[in-house]
Amino acid sequence: MSTSAYQPATDSARTGGTVTDRLVEANQRYAAEFRDPGMDARPVLKVAVVACMDARLDLHAALGLELGDCHTIRNAGGVVTDDVIRSLTISQRALGTRSVILVHHTGCGLETITEEFRIELEEEVGQRPAWAVEAFRDVDQDVRQSMQRVRTSPFLLHADDVRGFVFDVTTGLLREIDPAE
Repeated sequence: MSTSAYQPATDSARTGGTVTDRLVEANQRYAAEFRDPGMDARPVLKVAVVACMDARLDLHAALGLELGDCHTIRNAGGVVTDDVIRSLTISQRALGTRSVILVHHTGCGLETITEEFRIELEEEVGQRPAWAVEAFRDVDQDVRQSMQRVRTSPFLLHADDVRGFVFDVTTGLLREIDPAE
């Protein structure tokens, strides 16, 4: 692993710092070299990318993106939820994006759990979450469902350029999903 915040476990034990402490220290190093790029919040490529939060996905590297090119919206599974629609609506209506790219991936954790997860949480904490887990068994079909949710949202201005992909975590390649299958 080669991120600036990464330290082997032995370093962590020696310094006594938490992961958050290391990240804050990494930010101090970053800020010391930081120069304002002079950009505004409007993505240069007018694209929003919705993807899974999985730590194995380096979206900027995988898609050849630079700082300022896109809006990135991430959640568990990369599924299109009401909150994703909220973010896409703001991205399009207030900040000028026109294209949406959806990126799910192989080996997603949402393929290993079920909606039963909510019931287990309720039993543990005494309250059922208001949100759905959005678990799935077929990643291709889940990408299709997410594309359909974007395309049919009444809040989005631009639903004509919506494409979905599955990122292979072992090869780094994207595989496009045909929405009609």
